[in-house]
Amino acid sequence: MKRYISFFALVFGLLLGTPAAMAEGPELPDAGTNLRDTASLQRGAHIFFNYCVGCHSLKYLRYERIADDLGLTEEDVMKNLDFTGGKFGDPVVSHMPPDDAQKFFGKAPPDLSLEVSAKGEDWVFAYLNSFYLDPKSPIGWNNTVLPNAAMPFPLWELQGMQVPELKPATPGDDAQVEKLTLLHPGKLTPAEYQQAARDVTNFLAYAAEPAALQRRHYGIWVVLFLLGFTFLAYLLKKEYWKDVH
Repeated sequence: MKRYISFFALVFGLLLGTPAAMAEGPELPDAGTNLRDTASLQRGAHIFFNYCVGCHSLKYLRYERIADDLGLTEEDVMKNLDFTGGKFGDPVVSHMPPDDAQKFFGKAPPDLSLEVSAKGEDWVFAYLNSFYLDPKSPIGWNNTVLPNAAMPFPLWELQGMQVPELKPATPGDDAQVEKLTLLHPGKLTPAEYQQAARDVTNFLAYAAEPAALQRRHYGIWVVLFLLGFTFLAYLLKKEYWKDVH
C-alpha cells in the first residue's frame, strides 16, 4: 500500500510541477496559430518555401500531403512551392549540400519538421520576431530568444532590420537587450510582418503533425457516435432491467 501511495504521489507531483517548470524563463508572445485557417497555412507555406527551404528541410512531410491538406493542386505545389527539384511524392528536402552548410554556418541547419513540437508555437513565433543586427556576430545577426544563433535572418527582406536598445551594464554583467527597434523597414509593415510570422509558425505547427487536421475533422463524428452509442446503451439497460424490482 505504501508503494502505491508513493507512486501516485510521484505522478501528481510531476503533473503539478510541470506547468511551473514550463512557466520559467522569459514570457513569450502568443503565436495565435489556428490550424483550421487554411489561408494562413497556404501563406505560411509560400513564405517557408520562398525563404527557408534553401537551408531547412521538412523530411517528414511530402509535397503530395501538403497539396491534399492545404487544398492545393499538384500544379500549384510543383510550380509555387517546389524549388528543390523534388517530385510530387517526395519529402521536402533542402538542396543545400551538407558540406556547404558546415562551411557556411559551422553546422548543418536542422530539419524543421518537428520544430514546433520540440519548442512550442510561441517560441518559434517569438524567434522569428527577435532577430537584430549585431556587428560582433560572425554572421552579422543575433537573436534575443536564441542568443548567438548560427542562422542569419532569412526574413529580413520582409521585416526589415532591427537594432537593440541595451540596458545599462551592471558590474560583472554584460549589457542586455531591453527592446528592439526597427531601423530600416522591410517590404511589410510591422503589422503585416506579424501576420507573416504567425503564418509561418502556423505552417510549421501543421508540418509537425499533419494528421491533426484529419483528427480534428473526424473528432466531431467520433463524439457524436459516442453520444449515440451511450443513448442506445441507456435504452438497452432500461429494457434489460424493466422487470427487476
